Amino acid sequence: MSVTTLSAKNQVVIPKDVRESLGLKAGTRFEVLAKGDVIVLAPQKSFEELQKVFAGANPAGYRDRSDAGESEWS
Repeated sequence: MSVTTLSAKNQVVIPKDVRESLGLKAGTRFEVLAKGDVIVLAPQKSFEELQKVFAGANPAGYRDRSDAGESEWS
């Protein structure tokens, strides 16, 4: 487990082993989420990167807007 410290300028350095394992580079932007007393940093994905994630997804069987008001649980 890597450890880091919040600086006097309120900055945090991501340890080298973590940066290297995730392929993070200078200038990477992060989403910052607070979950209770835990902070989560998630690298932002570009639209092009997200398209690659969902490439080839088969939307068959997904709900459409016509049944958005209905619930199979009611």
